Amino acid sequence: MRYVVGVDAGGTATRALALGADGTVLGTGRAGGANPNSHPPEQAAAAIAGAVTAALGGLGPSEPSAFVIGMAGASKLTDPAVADVFDRAWRGAGFGVTPRVVSDAEAAFASATEDPDGTVLVAGTGSIAGRIRKRRMVSVAGGYGWLLGDEGSGYWIGREAVRAALDVLTRGGEAGPLVRAVLAETGVEQDEPKAHHRLITAANAELPVRLARFAPLVSEAAGTDPVADEIVGRAAAHLVELALAAREPGERTPVVLVGSVLAANGPVGAAVREGLTGLDVRSDTDGVLGAAWLAALDVFGEHAPRPKRVP
Repeated sequence: MRYVVGVDAGGTATRALALGADGTVLGTGRAGGANPNSHPPEQAAAAIAGAVTAALGGLGPSEPSAFVIGMAGASKLTDPAVADVFDRAWRGAGFGVTPRVVSDAEAAFASATEDPDGTVLVAGTGSIAGRIRKRRMVSVAGGYGWLLGDEGSGYWIGREAVRAALDVLTRGGEAGPLVRAVLAETGVEQDEPKAHHRLITAANAELPVRLARFAPLVSEAAGTDPVADEIVGRAAAHLVELALAAREPGERTPVVLVGSVLAANGPVGAAVREGLTGLDVRSDTDGVLGAAWLAALDVFGEHAPRPKRVP
């Protein structure tokens, strides 16, 4: 029996899917996060091996014909020491085939469209846009990380929410729903002495990217709070600009939106879709589906069927 394996290796969870030549899902597996930027390489590699082992559990002694991993933090594998950790994990697990590692954005693009060319816009904790050609990312816009960029991302939105609260505390004025929510989240009272110092301390008590935890407060306040609406508008404008920067003038290929900030039922996602009116905008459906289909294309060619179902 010929089959392939796709893996979606994210920061919080790893999922694997074994796919038959006819598009039938033959097995699935799940493990912990496997982003080597946020987990020790040994832990990340073990998570992938565990998820794949679970997916192959019912397939007997046969080996996959191809193996594609869509990985958040895939660039980390350019470090020879990290790559060696993963190589040893593949060999130790006895999968019999060396996996092809692609970015999670490439896997997400393949999950949303059969087109080989287009644009992928990712906005979760961070933000980046990529130009896709022949299902590979050939150039990027943004993606500089929290210190140098990530405009429109969950981190950026959360930071702007805290800054809005600090503006009220230092300049005076009425605290609207968003500012009240930020203060409640951090346990700061508006009228207490040196409240702004306490808020700054609370925001700096964790890693900078943890500011993304305030982003949902903006979404919840949007539509009822002009401060939240203004942050949503600026975030969407940044993300639309990022997507267009990754495209060629007049390009008519799909734009695939990926990440929690770009959810269709969220205010930023809705505003971004409005800003991209006239383009073929699609949403990522499932990264593990895209990774498995990329593996199927490697083995079965351009007419390989997409998975018939995703558990």
